[in-house]
Amino acid sequence: MTLVEIPGSKSVTARGLFLAAAAHGTTTLGRPLHSDDTEGFAEGLAKLGYRVDRQPGAWTIEGRPSGPGVAEADVFCRDGATTARFLPALAAAGTGTFHFDASDQMRRRPLGPLTDALRELGVDLTFHGEPGHHPVTVRANGVKGGSLTLDAGLSSQFLTALLLLGPLTAEGLRITVTDLVSVPYVEITLEMMRRFGVDVRREGKTFVVPPQPYQACEYPVEPDASTASYFLAAAAVTGRTVTIPGLGSKALQGDVKFVDVLREMGAHVELAEDSVTVAGPSDGLRGVTVNMRDISDTVPTLAAIAPFASGPVRIEDVYNTRIKECDRLDACEENLRALGIEVETGRDWIEIQPGTPTGALVKCRRDHRIAMAFSITGLRTPGITLDDPDCVKKTFPGFHQALAALRESWGI
Repeated sequence: MTLVEIPGSKSVTARGLFLAAAAHGTTTLGRPLHSDDTEGFAEGLAKLGYRVDRQPGAWTIEGRPSGPGVAEADVFCRDGATTARFLPALAAAGTGTFHFDASDQMRRRPLGPLTDALRELGVDLTFHGEPGHHPVTVRANGVKGGSLTLDAGLSSQFLTALLLLGPLTAEGLRITVTDLVSVPYVEITLEMMRRFGVDVRREGKTFVVPPQPYQACEYPVEPDASTASYFLAAAAVTGRTVTIPGLGSKALQGDVKFVDVLREMGAHVELAEDSVTVAGPSDGLRGVTVNMRDISDTVPTLAAIAPFASGPVRIEDVYNTRIKECDRLDACEENLRALGIEVETGRDWIEIQPGTPTGALVKCRRDHRIAMAFSITGLRTPGITLDDPDCVKKTFPGFHQALAALRESWGI
């Protein structure tokens, strides 16, 4: 058995930063993720006038329930979707003029359902390029609140941004959702809001958010479940055993359920309260057909080990992966074909046939998840190289070193 320490959750760190900034008092986030995305979020808060002290192992944030501490700011959101979607909502609750822009990659990703909802709530927004995309200026004068209808079928982050905003409005929010993807990420939001003193009521498809102040707290950040998937998949596909401490049955993150897919494929899984262990089967993995709508960030992980299964692997209901950092279904298809694997895709599915991958150049498309996933393929396929290995810094700057240490411990 090999222990692998996984860095803190990106999703939890981003939500923790928003909640801490909006809360009464001073919050300390323990073991936050240090990565390009989270550093960008923290720097965005600083630009907006929030005091953020980043020390190794702990970030301390002084809350400002009234909103940003400056009247004007220019915020560059880098590649971070949580930064690009959450911070305009946070700024809207204050007073001032706040301009947000992002990388070319993030500019291509949609904001429309969120910004339409903010406009419905009376927020003054101006786009400076394609409507519904960055760059955007928010002329903030507080948010009254009220009722609205939201389509969160492309990203649960649209709903999360509004849920987080709700307690900062004068009257609260009633958000009725017509479609919703990645439900477990919304559950993370609701549980973290409770930890910061606000309880959201659910009435069928409607979320009722009270205008109740957040309260600061000490908040430990659990390991990132999406990042853990690569190391769990590594054990499954090589017949080795790996244990991830700090991530278990009590975890907030839905991507822990990736182990259920590995179990269905024949891996042995032990899910304790505070750890997860995966042992790969000695006779190899089985093919599987699986709906991954709720754990779509782990789609590339499964796709990258799918060729080693004894039968076809079909992943369904994952259209939203086409509007992530890149079109992940297309990226998986292209790279698997380059490795000599037979694969087909549709609007929201991918089916991968068993085969023996050959070495090739993996086109990462500046997407950390493509780079990390196909690095796992490389555990059993000599000659795989990445055209952009550094893109992993978005969520796990030390990924390649951690995988190299795992290789060494297993003698691969």
